[in-house]
Amino acid sequence: MAKGTHSYVEDQRNENIIIYINGEFFPRNEAKISVFDSGFLLGDGVWEGIRLHNGKLCFIEEHIQRLYHGAEKLKIEIGMSESELINLLYETLKVNKMHTDIHIRLIVSRGLKRTPYQHPNANMGGASIVIIPEYKKADAALLSKGIRLCLVDTIRGSQNSQDPRLNTLSKL
Repeated sequence: MAKGTHSYVEDQRNENIIIYINGEFFPRNEAKISVFDSGFLLGDGVWEGIRLHNGKLCFIEEHIQRLYHGAEKLKIEIGMSESELINLLYETLKVNKMHTDIHIRLIVSRGLKRTPYQHPNANMGGASIVIIPEYKKADAALLSKGIRLCLVDTIRGSQNSQDPRLNTLSKL
């Protein structure tokens, strides 16, 4: 990986993580979602990247509020309260015996579709929830060497078309 703010130390333990998918836990090599999941088909969903440091989920209230705000804007019903989802994050970490230097990818999609059609009425059932925790200790070189920044001429889409404040699955 190129050195940047997301650089981390590779960790072999990530080969054996347990991933939460829609109410069940799966070993990494068995974790799968359907090709009919709206997140896969259409990028129809929201996500958050959350750090665990010394047993505490960093800025968890802000992350969860942004996730629920994004889901509300997309009219996705997550199907559980914010506190229930936070408890589920901690349960996933407990199953994995994880305590620090962890990055969690929390993904919520609109759920399964009967057919690969964009309209939400093609959905069946509720939202899909995926929690992927990985050991990702920050690369110490970031602190000692710093990083180089550059600006680009490309501007993300207008807030009138896709709100750049939302962490949507489709950011193309």
